Amino acid sequence: MRQFNRDFFRDLWKMARPYWRESEERPLAWGVSALIVFLNLFMVFISYRITEWYAVFWNALQRFDAPAAWTQLAIFVGLATVYIVAAVLQTFFTQMLEIRWRRWLTYHYLDDWLARGTYYHMQVLGDGTDNPDQRISEDLASFTSQTLNIVIGLLSSVTTLFAFIFMLWELSSQITIPWDGQIFRIPGYLVWAALIYSVFGTLVTAWIGRPLIQLNFNQERFQADFRFSMMRLRENSESVALYGGESEERQHFLRRFAEVYANFWRIIWRSMRLNWWTSGYGQAAIIFPILVSLPAYFVNRAIGIGGLQQIASAFSQVQGALSFIVSSYAMLANWHAVVDRLRFFHQSMEEVRQIQDHHYRIVRGESDHLEVHGLNVRLPDGRVLVRGLELSVRPGEHFLVMGPSGSGKSTLVRALAGIWPFGEGSVGLPQGEHPLFLPQRPYLPMGSLRDVLVYPYGLPDGRREDELREALSDVGMASLADSLEEQKLWSHILSLGEQQRLAFARILVHRPRWLFLDEATSALDEPAEENLYRLIADRFPGTAVISVGHRSSLLRYHQECLRLLGDGEGSWRIEDVASGDSNTPVWGTLSHA
Repeated sequence: MRQFNRDFFRDLWKMARPYWRESEERPLAWGVSALIVFLNLFMVFISYRITEWYAVFWNALQRFDAPAAWTQLAIFVGLATVYIVAAVLQTFFTQMLEIRWRRWLTYHYLDDWLARGTYYHMQVLGDGTDNPDQRISEDLASFTSQTLNIVIGLLSSVTTLFAFIFMLWELSSQITIPWDGQIFRIPGYLVWAALIYSVFGTLVTAWIGRPLIQLNFNQERFQADFRFSMMRLRENSESVALYGGESEERQHFLRRFAEVYANFWRIIWRSMRLNWWTSGYGQAAIIFPILVSLPAYFVNRAIGIGGLQQIASAFSQVQGALSFIVSSYAMLANWHAVVDRLRFFHQSMEEVRQIQDHHYRIVRGESDHLEVHGLNVRLPDGRVLVRGLELSVRPGEHFLVMGPSGSGKSTLVRALAGIWPFGEGSVGLPQGEHPLFLPQRPYLPMGSLRDVLVYPYGLPDGRREDELREALSDVGMASLADSLEEQKLWSHILSLGEQQRLAFARILVHRPRWLFLDEATSALDEPAEENLYRLIADRFPGTAVISVGHRSSLLRYHQECLRLLGDGEGSWRIEDVASGDSNTPVWGTLSHA
């Protein structure tokens, strides 16, 4: 059980503490928990009474006392009924607490994952965290369910132990052991027997089952990777079909599944060894208390059948409480793996936030226009893409960013958007504005075409539904004007060019005053590109447009051009495009050694 060390429990408490100590639901959570504890104690009390009942009932049978036996059967029905009601209520309140805790954790983890672009930076930084979607959607469910079950099971074991250990100690006084003509009486004989039996069983179980923790951790990761690889095929089905890459994809899937298959067999073999032991241990526990009590029954007849049954029941309760780890080891191993996945996910998000705090030194302020001073943009390894950028773009101006591939054009846009953490300098934009950023491949969320069109701000106040149809028609997609309520996987149905047209329709819907286009017309022909740029210029003359692109045809739609030289030193220059001579820089060429 070395995996259950101090670090594990420290991180476990760190994950669980906010809900129980800081959340707005903590009064209800503690109230429901107290009710669950009360029901648990009540069920232990009923079990104690049933154990006492064993002696009375079986002794009545031994005496052939029918009236007493029937009376005890009626008492048993009453005790069993009350126990069942308490067990059902405990299950209900446990599940209620579980789903509320899961809901709170889901909201909490989603907020942490989405805040400050953490989800994006975890991908960019490549920290090795696999399948965060699974951690939030599945692991949180397993964590809340298994944690509550383990805590309640441990509580039940502790209360059962304290309730029955005194009964078993008292019953031990009836047990005498004849040896070599003498009679020996060992205080707490049955208690010591249960303790030795349980400790031995626990140690052997831990030794056999310890590898299951890592195996379960790996299994969840392998299965998630296998599922994610198929999801990637679905997202890129057209590209794979055009490449004819089905055979290669199949081999990739089979390699992923081979890991699932091989690891599952390791779990099977290890679980079989554990089940051999636990099954034998459980079966031996049935006869073990009778075996250690037989001398008192056969030799001096100090106890009767009822006493044996009571001893067997009390011993089973104590031994079961002491053997909590033995009976729950498979669940504990899986729980440990779930906690590990969540704690590593939590640690990864914290590491990203530390990187953001340490590296993100781009000060974002308020200005009446886009104002950039002393902006340095770096890669995670420290290489400089842009050094000392000075830039000013006013409302209504069109500004183009160009440069060779890899020079940092898109990364510069990310820095202006506030999602790139590596850099220094200052960026000013008017406060309260909602700038719109259009990447080369627009994001089309799942849902109706209407949902796709009004993403990400929803339908602005005062806008009519027919304006959405007009926007589609204006960008050359009139054929979809009557499909606003259709629910389809639009990212697969529409070509990249159509998706880029749809993104321009979003501009018409949201009417941003600050517009950033990162290769947003790369899939369109030049006439279509010209129509969309002129549409934006005519409709929104006060909107500032900052474009990123390679085509020289883009120059005609902009007044100035920032050229990134891509020389490894972060050099750049700004050229006056409106003058008609794009080779004549207005602000000069700044080169940095």
